[in-house]
Amino acid sequence: MNVLKFGGTSVGSAKNINKVISILGNYAREDRAICVVSAIGGITDKLLHTAELAQNKNQDYISNFNEISEIHHAIVAELVPNKNENITIHLKQKLQELKDLLDGIYLINELSPKTSDKLVSFGEILSSFIIAETMKHRKMDCERKNSQELIVTNSNFTKAEVQYQKTNENIKRYFSEAKQQITILPGFISKSHLGEITTLGRGGSDFTAAIVAAALHVKSLEIWTDVSGMFTSNPKMVKQAFPIKNLSYQEAMELSHFGAKVLYPPTVQPALDLNIPIHIKNTLDPDAYGTKISNDISADSVTPVKGISNINNIALLTLQGNGMVGIPGFSKRLFETLAQEKINIIFITQASSEHSICFGIDEKDTTIAKFAIDTTFENEISLHKIDPIIVEKELSIIALVGDKMKSHQGISGRMFRTLGKNNINIRAIAQGASERNISAVIVEKDVKKALNVLHERFFEDRNKQLNVFITGVGNVGERLVEQIKQQKKYLKDQLKINLKVVGLSNSRTMIFNDRGLSLKDWKTDLKAGEKATLDGFLERAKEFNLRNSIFVDVTANKEVSKLYGDYLRHSIAVVACNKIACSSSFENYNELKELSLQYNAPFLFETNVGAGLPVIDTLNNLIASGDKITSIQAVLSGSLNFVFNNFDDTVKFHDVVKQAQKEGYTEPDPRIDLSGVDVARKILILARESGTKMNLEDIENDSFLTKANLESNSVDDFYKTLIEDEAHFQDLYASAKENDCQLKYVAEFNDGKAKVGLKEIPQGHPFYNLKGKDNIVMFYSQRYPEQPMIIKGAGAGADVTASGLFADIIRVSNK
Repeated sequence: MNVLKFGGTSVGSAKNINKVISILGNYAREDRAICVVSAIGGITDKLLHTAELAQNKNQDYISNFNEISEIHHAIVAELVPNKNENITIHLKQKLQELKDLLDGIYLINELSPKTSDKLVSFGEILSSFIIAETMKHRKMDCERKNSQELIVTNSNFTKAEVQYQKTNENIKRYFSEAKQQITILPGFISKSHLGEITTLGRGGSDFTAAIVAAALHVKSLEIWTDVSGMFTSNPKMVKQAFPIKNLSYQEAMELSHFGAKVLYPPTVQPALDLNIPIHIKNTLDPDAYGTKISNDISADSVTPVKGISNINNIALLTLQGNGMVGIPGFSKRLFETLAQEKINIIFITQASSEHSICFGIDEKDTTIAKFAIDTTFENEISLHKIDPIIVEKELSIIALVGDKMKSHQGISGRMFRTLGKNNINIRAIAQGASERNISAVIVEKDVKKALNVLHERFFEDRNKQLNVFITGVGNVGERLVEQIKQQKKYLKDQLKINLKVVGLSNSRTMIFNDRGLSLKDWKTDLKAGEKATLDGFLERAKEFNLRNSIFVDVTANKEVSKLYGDYLRHSIAVVACNKIACSSSFENYNELKELSLQYNAPFLFETNVGAGLPVIDTLNNLIASGDKITSIQAVLSGSLNFVFNNFDDTVKFHDVVKQAQKEGYTEPDPRIDLSGVDVARKILILARESGTKMNLEDIENDSFLTKANLESNSVDDFYKTLIEDEAHFQDLYASAKENDCQLKYVAEFNDGKAKVGLKEIPQGHPFYNLKGKDNIVMFYSQRYPEQPMIIKGAGAGADVTASGLFADIIRVSNK
């Protein structure tokens, strides 16, 4: 004999009910089948909401009732196209009984637990009737038996306790005499020994099936739902979650208690007592293996952690005070008070100092709990022996579950280290002596991030997910997006990095997707995006609260750089092409560095100097290894190097600058490059990274531009002054040519001082043969006193700058 239970989603539509009937037909060919069914999906909630409306004298309860009636009639019409009078008449009768009950609630303005049980029982009564009559209509050997005639309970309405002796006798007697091949039972509902309608608690249809399975000593119990078993975590929050093939009874109970909705917690106990395996199956994918719950898990993997679960809407209450220390009875009085108010305690922890007791309850019980506890300890509170109860809301519990955790060292360490690295604050911790469950209380808004980082740590083969927000998708930003698109598979296969772009913005529009944007046609998608604002982009990144989030600034916007601190404070790493922040006041630069350390959020800006060249990374490695920089000599402007490498007495300086701007080597405003300010910012950043406290105004800037060039009011005016001052630039070139030198714009840092300016570089110098847009940096240090460490290569251009940003993004994954 087989016992199968089908949940609300499995019977939520005519289409799904047909799948249920097909599954039952297949089982009935081999053996007798008992099918326990829930109410049609969503009906129980609709019934309770409708009753609340009626209780509150809101006549909308009538339209709600009509909606419930229509749902059932529509399913019958689809399942039995040729109208069957018997089914229709009985359905109308039952629905009229429901309407009469709702009218009564409306008239007396009261909804007692006893009435509530009678009300919600209609859900399973109706669904079981529809399924049984449909099967009979299709000539299947089927009968429906009302579970209220089998399962006997006490009178604890809404969550009645089963009287097993009488219940087991009823079940055995009925099925020993029953001849039909398929029996349909409504789940969840029962009757007290006094004949009153009771229910087994929300999710009690699972329990009904387990009770029947245990009474008949069947070989296995099958729970059919809309997912393929119990998952390693909530698949709605953790995309990478997957079904757990095998679980022990204890693991299943822990996971179901801590929020795994697939299984109702009391279900496991009757099956555990008789060692009856429970199989979780998917109605929508019957061939999927699902999850098997039993004592035999020897064939399962050696993974110590089986699942990660959570409970939301938790309130944490703390009873504390010096008067508790060494005084027996506080815990007893506390828990007795909560028991009298029928408040369930979900989580308990107590400091060894006995100074405080901390416990978690459902948030909806907070007001009652606080009043009751403060009343119980009124005397001690008035004498200041203890404090009034402290209440914290909007919390959640996350839990690691696994039988084998106790035999593996360091599980809790890895758990808390992972949460800490992602700046998820832990409010309380609890672990039983069995070590089967490690629980922690965190802020509810951090749940999704916590589940994902823990799942990544314990289940995902060391894959790390990076969630990237990019603002500024012009020339460089566009190349970066295309490079990410091109390399995504390589990163996942070779570096175990799952890189997702979750936000994109330009100056006009922005788009987001917390599961990752499709980069196939991202330009078109961005055009159709919402209006872009800098604060709006930040708020969305904070709202998503994704693990390993990275904000990438590919702008030259001062206002964007002002937001770096806000990103870092929310544990969002910052990768910046924008030099403004790192060359702003030393106080601001230093604050960003400190925020990066404080919130464990990397702040990387390799492309501030040398585009894609590893200049800052090399410098940092020298410093970290104990070396000390004594001098830096560098050509740091690919733009200026391009200009002076292409300028001679055959071309005009104006034309070369125009060409550099056209080819993307200069900023849109070339004055930034030619004034030397950009180079000054770069040497400032290198000086600061070397350990020197310095500001931009401390750098000597020996500009080669004329006064007219520097005082121009616009880019157009600047170009006009270049034409007017052509003789000045030709004189610079002629002097260098006469001395057999090359013109290079050089940055220098010596003895704590820095300066930038145009220099004539003689033959034989490392700078002399620097071509095109190349940069060169020479680090002199205590370890490199005579022959410097030299870094040389392309220092400008969209592709190399984008690749430098890309490299910083990858570096974040290693930090």
